[in-house]
Amino acid sequence: MSSAPRRLVVMRHAKAEAVAASDLERALTERGRTEAAQAGEWLSGLGFVPDHALVSAAVRTRDTWACVAESAGWDLEPDVDSGLYAAGPEAAVDLLRLVPAEVTHLIVVGHNPTVSHVAQLLSDGQGDEAAARAMAGGHPTSACAVFDVEEEWSELGFGDGRLVAFHAGRD
Repeated sequence: MSSAPRRLVVMRHAKAEAVAASDLERALTERGRTEAAQAGEWLSGLGFVPDHALVSAAVRTRDTWACVAESAGWDLEPDVDSGLYAAGPEAAVDLLRLVPAEVTHLIVVGHNPTVSHVAQLLSDGQGDEAAARAMAGGHPTSACAVFDVEEEWSELGFGDGRLVAFHAGRD
């Protein structure tokens, strides 16, 4: 175990249009832009400032990141990963294990059902009870699960996160 805890935010993209030329090209709706900005304000209010962002290559996740970062006042180029788009929970955690060791505050912006599964599987069950109840209700668009993690990213496994907060975007 590392002596310096890490903070991890697992976020679902904001509300996107239902139809586009392809699923990868679905953009955010106006409601999605608003809810992403609200999530950014919420994360900023927690004092969260990422030093690394892992974002799916889909338009809606990249747009979500842009709205969240602008609202929170972050100036960080995301690591856009095409593998995150179709990743299941195990593959998504494998991508987290590749994050550089010096990163202490990581945000991941992805898709359901993977995001909700990863958040549930990372939780050690000992975190904030109100946040756990909220997270058990599902991951609507723009939902953010915030974890403290003591393991190195390269050693991250299921049950290694302590849930400290949860923000649910509008359904």
